[in-house]
Amino acid sequence: MKVERKCKIVSKEQLGDAVYMTLEVGDMVRTSFKAPGQFVHIKCGEGLLLRRPISVCTCQEDERSDLLTIVFEVRGEGTDWLARRPVGHTLDVMGLLGNGFQVKPEGRYLLVGGGIGIPPMLGCAQYAQGKCTAILGGRSKDKIILNDCFEEACAKVLVATDDGSLGHHGFVDALVRRELGEDKGYDAVLACGPRPMLRNVARAAEEFGIPCQVSMEERMGCGIGACLVCVCDMKDGSRKHVCKNGPVFDSKEVNWDA
Repeated sequence: MKVERKCKIVSKEQLGDAVYMTLEVGDMVRTSFKAPGQFVHIKCGEGLLLRRPISVCTCQEDERSDLLTIVFEVRGEGTDWLARRPVGHTLDVMGLLGNGFQVKPEGRYLLVGGGIGIPPMLGCAQYAQGKCTAILGGRSKDKIILNDCFEEACAKVLVATDDGSLGHHGFVDALVRRELGEDKGYDAVLACGPRPMLRNVARAAEEFGIPCQVSMEERMGCGIGACLVCVCDMKDGSRKHVCKNGPVFDSKEVNWDA
């Protein structure tokens, strides 16, 4: 169920190039939470027509007011406006929207996050109660965010950087292949990040016969499936809305060559 709320910023912190923001969201989590991996649609400034979709990092129910954290980088006018909002400011937020990852609390998952796709994987890690392995990737050491949080929430954390400044020198799919080659006990691979990364991770999971779910990053207009801004091409020839049908899809559904 779509919920629109006036949500107060209760804390804000800079994490490298990313902004970590916690919101009080009324009963939004209690009424709209389906699974980790959903997103919120935030109105950013009076003069900007479109809202900005931002993945939920973590969320929790609370008797007084549910809490929700988002982590984002400044990518344009809207997110620049949002990053400059002070603690105590009230935001117009729609959520929780979309369909998240199909996970079970007792499950064991290989979580793969790239860049600003790292934050929503933390919610998956916490939901699975400490049994997951996380693989975090970025261009350089300063792009690997929330590392300490993953260390607390996961059984193991691996890191890959494009420039070799931290962890494995290379891309995350190399670590995915290595981990799946050594450990066949994962229920699924869950991934969020840039499309090329998702494609490579999906192919690696398929090589080992492990189910893979991917959270697609697309520009959005309405956030509820009424426009065509965020359509994604599927292998069966159909086109699905990332905001309504996703953002999470079975990797075998997606037409990676479109």
